[in-house]
Amino acid sequence: MDAPAGAQDVPQHAGEGAATRVLGGNQGLYNGFLAAGIGVGLAMDEPVLVTFALCCVVAAGVYGAWSVNRRIFYIQALPAILALVLRSL
Repeated sequence: MDAPAGAQDVPQHAGEGAATRVLGGNQGLYNGFLAAGIGVGLAMDEPVLVTFALCCVVAAGVYGAWSVNRRIFYIQALPAILALVLRSL
């Protein structure tokens, strides 16, 4: 059986998938709120909201890279950093 998308990015032992399902759901909800913050900030032309949400993404990516896997920095934090740089131009 193939692993679900993203499963290869998170080190797990066999059988831990069910135990981490709730944590994954929480992370998905968190990411949804961040995306909503960015979307609403762009739609309402509120740069402070967009900047805050992007900074939260960077912080979460840095923490994930430090605590779980260095690749998280490149997957999550680096795109947000690039977006912040592009917004400042």
